[in-house]
Amino acid sequence: MRYLFLLIILIPALDISLLLVSGKAIGLWPTIALIILTGILGAYLAKREGLQTIRRVQEQLSYGQLPGDALLDGICVLIGGTLLLTPGFITDITGFFFLFPPSRKAIKSFIIKMWQRRINKGRIKIIK
Repeated sequence: MRYLFLLIILIPALDISLLLVSGKAIGLWPTIALIILTGILGAYLAKREGLQTIRRVQEQLSYGQLPGDALLDGICVLIGGTLLLTPGFITDITGFFFLFPPSRKAIKSFIIKMWQRRINKGRIKIIK
């Protein structure tokens, strides 16, 4: 939890500094255009990947399967879309990382390992 607080402070500060450096390097209007372009592209990708994920969840449910992998995809797409709508280059790069299927696979395996460690240490208990 303490790392989350640090990220909430550190990432926006770094994003603002990168935006200022970009504004000086390429100019104000190209920087604003890049921010708007990544927002539009991010919204499009999040919509496309989100709809594919919803279809996969529905398909797996119709076959009587639990859609665990597809739900993790949905979480990644939600996080990625949110990050891409947030202005800043660091959040945009991270958002694209969450949206693209090859990199999303690595993120999902990390999330699964993290939850397995917490369950094994007894920090999370599953009650039937």
